[in-house]
Amino acid sequence: MKRNFKSYLTISLKGLGMGAADVVPGVSGGTIAFITGIYEELVTTIANVDLSLIKTWKSKGFKTMWEQLNGNFILSLLLGIALSVFTLMRLTHFLLETYPIVVWSFFFGLVLASVWYVGKQIKQWNFKLFGFACLGFMIAFGITLLTPSEGIDHPLYFLLCGAIAICAMILPGISGAFILVLLGAYKSVSQAVSELDFRVISLVAIGAIIGILSFSRILKWLFNHYQLITLAILTGFIAGSLNKIWPWKNVLNSEIVKDKLVVLEEVSVLPQNFNGEPQLLLASLAAVLGFALILILEKIAEKEPIANAKH
Repeated sequence: MKRNFKSYLTISLKGLGMGAADVVPGVSGGTIAFITGIYEELVTTIANVDLSLIKTWKSKGFKTMWEQLNGNFILSLLLGIALSVFTLMRLTHFLLETYPIVVWSFFFGLVLASVWYVGKQIKQWNFKLFGFACLGFMIAFGITLLTPSEGIDHPLYFLLCGAIAICAMILPGISGAFILVLLGAYKSVSQAVSELDFRVISLVAIGAIIGILSFSRILKWLFNHYQLITLAILTGFIAGSLNKIWPWKNVLNSEIVKDKLVVLEEVSVLPQNFNGEPQLLLASLAAVLGFALILILEKIAEKEPIANAKH
């Protein structure tokens, strides 16, 4: 696929959105990738990373290898993600701490619209597809209800955490940060990053590489052979994840990690049962804004359809 500078700039902007989503616990960058029309190309590009790239480099040169890798696409995307993480992380965390209900309402509207967007990719629903959507819903909803486990200090455990968390990051619906909390590794990984503990960081990174290369191949195969079923499961999965970002929650259990409060267990409640000011008007406006943003992103995605790249 031939692209110009404007196209790659657009991809970087989509990466910006993915990065912004990934820094919010409970929101997946994979959801943003899907609604901006680059999800399948992203999965396919990652799945195509193998030893043949080295062979191509040796026999045909770096340029040919870079084209085989779809390097311009992945580089543009990573630049956008990195820029977003480093520039928006503090702002996002500030807003979450200062205006939590309004921010979560915005993301709730955004993800709710994502359910509609992904679901409408299936032109004709039937009972079988609806059943798979229900399966995806139950899995995601069940994950949001899990109680965090106690982590263990073992190399294989950190490898596993890295592999599972990265899979969650590219799977629309559940965030990698939330998975780390469930696995009991969030505190250990956060401390490792803060204290530059390269042993833990390296183990998690290796696990992430193994996980993303393996899981992307599974997703690529599912899209190629069972696209409608995969879309139905993803629709249900994103819908089931809505419980995680419901704006009104009462905290049942929490702990301090790096001088910050990390919620370990909470329960979704109706606004009238919320322990605090529900801010219904602002929350409703934020949700509508989040929903509207998806409509805008859909217009952008129409220029580059979801199944636009089969590398």
